Amino acid sequence: MFSKVLIANRGEISLRIIRTCKEMGIATVAVHTTVDQDAMHVRMADEAICIGTPRSPGNKESYLSFSAIISACEITGSNALHPGYGFLSENAEFVEQLEDHEITFIGPSSKHIKLMGDKITAKEKMLELGVPCVPGPNESIETVDRALSVASDIGYPVIVKASAGGGGRGMKVVNSQADMEAAYLAAQQEAGASFGNDEVYLEKFLPHGRHIEIQVLGDGMGNAVHFGERDCTIQRRHQKLLEEAPSPLLDGKKRSHIGEICAEAIAEMGYEGVGTIEFLYQDGEFYFIEMNTRLQVEHPVTEAIFGIDLVKQQINVAAGNPLELKQGDLVPRGHSIEVRINAETVPDFIPCPGKVGLYHSPGGLGIRMDSFLYNGYTVPQNYDSLIGKLISHGETRTIAIAKLKRALEELIVHPISTTAPLFQLLLEDRDFLDSNYDIHWLEKWIQQNGKLLKNQ
Repeated sequence: MFSKVLIANRGEISLRIIRTCKEMGIATVAVHTTVDQDAMHVRMADEAICIGTPRSPGNKESYLSFSAIISACEITGSNALHPGYGFLSENAEFVEQLEDHEITFIGPSSKHIKLMGDKITAKEKMLELGVPCVPGPNESIETVDRALSVASDIGYPVIVKASAGGGGRGMKVVNSQADMEAAYLAAQQEAGASFGNDEVYLEKFLPHGRHIEIQVLGDGMGNAVHFGERDCTIQRRHQKLLEEAPSPLLDGKKRSHIGEICAEAIAEMGYEGVGTIEFLYQDGEFYFIEMNTRLQVEHPVTEAIFGIDLVKQQINVAAGNPLELKQGDLVPRGHSIEVRINAETVPDFIPCPGKVGLYHSPGGLGIRMDSFLYNGYTVPQNYDSLIGKLISHGETRTIAIAKLKRALEELIVHPISTTAPLFQLLLEDRDFLDSNYDIHWLEKWIQQNGKLLKNQ
């Protein structure tokens, strides 16, 4: 087992990893920038080391600096690194450099990160492994004429997507032939600006899809299990805001079928660590869209219903231990929902950094709050606006919703504006309660309820 782990991240995910490491008897190292020197993950780690100033757009500084983070590992004697999510968590070149320096990356190999990081090669591999995929050719679309030809073959609407993309960037929906050129060029330009790679591909657009993802774990030795699914359909601009497990849509037969397909696929790949295989689900069918080769923001809902520490599982397999979990032993219990608490105003979602005068975390049976806030902490403007994740767990979905509503009423983050009022209103909505929505529903709902949100 590792003697010391460096966490190459910040915020609530760093705290999450530190806590598990402490329970496992592993020393921890936090890295931080000058604006994060008073952050909670810095206070809780056994050691902390400054890696520079906050990054500015286009510059690979601090949390994105290979040399700064590898130097921090060497200075502190850290023999393993956990990337959390975001930043360098899915950067194959970074993992290769860690391998060169004999620092264990707590995650998959650079080969698998690279394979799944390109949406075209990922789709090719998944088709090869028998995973159902969205209709569309497995190739780069290099001209508008080729895009028009492909769209004609598979039928409108279609979506143009960045092959190196993520987070909704470099994605444009095309409803007709007349819209193709503008959408293609816009997606290509956005992909180049966001990822340094303007390669795009094209797929059938599923207008009423639900976002269903399967949590998997492999040990790199041909053993793998799945932890069922999460429903992440409640999204705004392709960014998830609410996630739950299990999905209200699936029955046990469908859940087991798609889970087995995914577990068998990563076992055959020889995949090591946790991963999430994401699908659009429409008309009773699953369509692969991408695989995230890291821990997900929404992993706590899976932990809640299975009673499994996914970070501990990551560390164990990264240390070279074979998978001890057996699929037959993984039985979900109850229902869990997570909402992302962002430092933003609603309904316009403008970031709201600043000093926290009063912070009160909700509690009680079935409530978990993952946050790095404390009284007097200043939320910086330099990073993502996520300041916490509020998770409920109950015997049924109805009970999980009731617990979450109560916890939202207890939450205090003063005087910063947060997205909590959005969820207080959303949890009262009949379509949400009946699970009657798709991935485009929330944006329409926000437009319809804008005035109510302002008054929350």
